[in-house]
Amino acid sequence: MASRLQGIPPTIFSEMSALAVRTGALNLGQGFPDQDGPASVVEAAVAALREGRNQYAPGAGVPELREAVAQHQAAHYGVELDPTREVLVTTGATEAIAAAILAFVNPGDEVVVLEPFYDSYVATIQMAGGVRRPVTLRSPDFRLDVDELRAAVTDRTTAVLVNSPHNPTGTVLDRNELEAIAAVAREHDLVVITDEVYEHLVFDDRAHVPLCTLDGMWDRTVSISSAGKTFSFTGWKVGWVTGPASLVRAVESAKQWLTFSSGAPLQPAIAYALTKESAFYGRLAAELQDKRDLLCDGLRSLDVDVWVPEGTYFVTTDVRRYGYADGLEFCLALPERAGVVAIPSQFFYDDADEGRHKVRWAFCKDRAVVDEGLRRLAAADLYA
Repeated sequence: MASRLQGIPPTIFSEMSALAVRTGALNLGQGFPDQDGPASVVEAAVAALREGRNQYAPGAGVPELREAVAQHQAAHYGVELDPTREVLVTTGATEAIAAAILAFVNPGDEVVVLEPFYDSYVATIQMAGGVRRPVTLRSPDFRLDVDELRAAVTDRTTAVLVNSPHNPTGTVLDRNELEAIAAVAREHDLVVITDEVYEHLVFDDRAHVPLCTLDGMWDRTVSISSAGKTFSFTGWKVGWVTGPASLVRAVESAKQWLTFSSGAPLQPAIAYALTKESAFYGRLAAELQDKRDLLCDGLRSLDVDVWVPEGTYFVTTDVRRYGYADGLEFCLALPERAGVVAIPSQFFYDDADEGRHKVRWAFCKDRAVVDEGLRRLAAADLYA
C-alpha cells in the first residue's frame, strides 16, 4: 500500500452500518434518511433517463444545474455567480472536498480544520501530503475558541477547512465566530474551504451564514454543498463547488482526474429540485427539529450527557458513566445489548481525551424508528 494511505482506517460509517446489517439492529448511526426526497424529483430523473441523457455529462456539470445552483445562491444569500465559470458540479460533497484539498494543499502544507471532523477530511489531507492542525470545538457548548484558532496557524498554513452547520456536534457557527475565521484568513492570506452540506437543516430559527459573504472573503473562499442532505437523496451523490472563477478552476483541475463527470440523468433532476422544490427543505428542517427533540428527550432519560444540536442530523452524547473504556467499546456492545447501532465519535478527534466517550446518534430516520430505538435503549442494561 502506498504510504499516503497508511494509517488511514476504513471509514467508521461502513463498519458500523455493516454491524447493523449483520445483527439486525436499528441503525441510528450513519446519516442517511429513511425516506426519499420529493417524488417529482425522482420523476424528473426518470424523464432524463428516458430522454437519453445517459452519456457523459460535461465535466463541470450540465448547464441547467449550474444555473440552478447560481440562482439558489442568489436567492438565499445574495451571492451572484457566473454559472459558466463559478459553479462546478461534483460527485457529492466528498469529491468536492477531496478535489479542493488536492487543488490547494502541497506536501507539507498545514490545513486548519475544526475538530471533531468528518473522517474524509483526515484521509484527503493525508493523501495530499498535508498536515492537519485541529481546532477543537469542546463540550459542553462546542463553540469556536478564537485564541486556539489563532494559535493553530503557522507560517506553513495555507488553508482552513470549515464545516458549518457542523457534523457531528450540530454547532452552527455564529457571525462572531465566522468573523474570527475571516480575520485569520485575511491576515495570513489563507484559502478557505467551507463544507455547507447542512446549510438548510438548521433549527430554532437560526440561520446559516456562508463565509464567502463576509468582507474580504469572496476571493479566497470555495463553498461546497450538495443535494444529498438538502433533498434527502444521499445516494445520488450530486454536489457542487461555488466561488471565484480562479479557485473553482483550480478545483476542477483536480476533479477532472477523479470522476470527470457522473450522474448525468440525476443532474437535471437536481436542477429541477433547486428551482421547483425549494419548499421541501424548509419542511424537512421542521420535521428534523421535531425528531431531534424526541431523540434528545429520550436520551436524557438514560445515564448520558446530551448536547442539543443547532443543526444537521445528529445528537452527541457522553457515555462515560456506563463504564466502558471508550465510545467504540460501548457502540460495539450496543447491538447485542439493545439492538441499536450508533457511531463512536472518537474517530473524529485527534484530541483523544475530548472524544473518548462521545457517541453520535442520527435522528434523520422515520419517527417510528427513533421511537423504537429509544424504547430498546430504555429497556436494555447498558452498563459494562
